[in-house]
Amino acid sequence: MQRQPGFTLIELMVTVAIIAILAGIALPSYTQYVVRGKLVEGASALMAMRTKMELYFQDNRSYVGACVAGTTAALPTALKHFDMVPADCIITNPPPPNDYRIIARGKVGTDLDGLVLSIDQANVRRTESVPAGWTLPATPCWVTKKNGQC
Repeated sequence: MQRQPGFTLIELMVTVAIIAILAGIALPSYTQYVVRGKLVEGASALMAMRTKMELYFQDNRSYVGACVAGTTAALPTALKHFDMVPADCIITNPPPPNDYRIIARGKVGTDLDGLVLSIDQANVRRTESVPAGWTLPATPCWVTKKNGQC
């Protein structure tokens, strides 16, 4: 009897098992990598807003009215993964202290839902809250990983 060329069922099953194991290891790592990439949008938007707030203060000697549309410090509206609304631009006035705090919230229904990042006039960066399953960092910083690492 002559042997037919090709693969046996056992060889195919071993190959599928190896691919499944590799996918089981790689997929969670890739998913976390994608989430960390999305965090950059919120951080860069907050840093840009801090710069705009200081420019507004240089012109007006106050932060009041800085976050409204039409000013140099208007909040960005076209963010893909974060929401920044005027109610999240909190200003304490009159001086002192003439402080502000700007908040970026992860969009509802995404993997960043529940994440709240903030920055204030002293450049203190805080993670106010994190999504379920994440760890809140112990120090004032912007979280970069699910384990609370900054």
